Amino acid sequence: MNFSRTRIAPTPSGYLHLGNIFSFAVTAALAERTGAKILLRIDDLDRQRVTPDYIRDIFDTLHFLGIPWQEGPANAEDFTQHYSQLRRMPLYESALEQLRNSGQVFACACSRSRLASAQPCNCRNIPLDQPGVSWRLRTDHSIPLTVQTLSGIPVQTTLPLSMKEFVVRKKDGFPAYQLSSVADDDHYHTDLIVRGQDLRDSTLAQLYLARLLPRSSFPQNVFYHHTLLTDGPGRKLSKSAGDTSILYLRNEGRKPEDIYALIAGRMGLPAASHYRELAAPVIEHALSGNEQM
Repeated sequence: MNFSRTRIAPTPSGYLHLGNIFSFAVTAALAERTGAKILLRIDDLDRQRVTPDYIRDIFDTLHFLGIPWQEGPANAEDFTQHYSQLRRMPLYESALEQLRNSGQVFACACSRSRLASAQPCNCRNIPLDQPGVSWRLRTDHSIPLTVQTLSGIPVQTTLPLSMKEFVVRKKDGFPAYQLSSVADDDHYHTDLIVRGQDLRDSTLAQLYLARLLPRSSFPQNVFYHHTLLTDGPGRKLSKSAGDTSILYLRNEGRKPEDIYALIAGRMGLPAASHYRELAAPVIEHALSGNEQM
């Protein structure tokens, strides 16, 4: 398989941790294996959580661990000036307007606590321009979706119930993750997307959404969902867990090879001192037709 472009897409809402690096390592090694360029795409639309320190940490960590990228910002200042998602707001607004004009969205004023309590959302007749409302997508869970996989074997499925009427525009007026991610991947002509298994439902939501955007090439992308690095049974790593952050480990005096060895040990993979060694068995397994390790 040959690809044009993949991406590393961290969110600057905390310091990068071991789980992030495992995903980046698989992405980088797979890009080298398939001839794809790597785009560094930093997702910074969650303005309440983004800080300059977290943005700088992305560059410091990638340089420290020797993880390459060929496209995107060279440093934090270049990112802020030229590559922030704030610079691409017209793209997102155009996609939202398409959904609005085709009648695919409705306004929702439900609180998070109401939705968290599993109470049904009965919003249908609120004006889309009313302040303080989110926009939700009208979803049909019987429509077939096709996921193109790394092994070349397509997977046929449908939108999961966890993504029923998912949000495409937040109450603050900013685009939600599902919409901005599709718009960005279309904008940068990405054709290979590497993600953790926790984002499988997001992949299906984005494939569903892309069907409604006439010029989107997103459904043609190839996806690989890798196993997650966890800190216990069923618990994925979190950016709030400071002792797994690369910054913490660097301050302890750990070297890059120590960090790759630590990840390999936690994943049950052969000993590794470099991202290529860490990712090699994962990629071989994926290419053999297995989505999971």
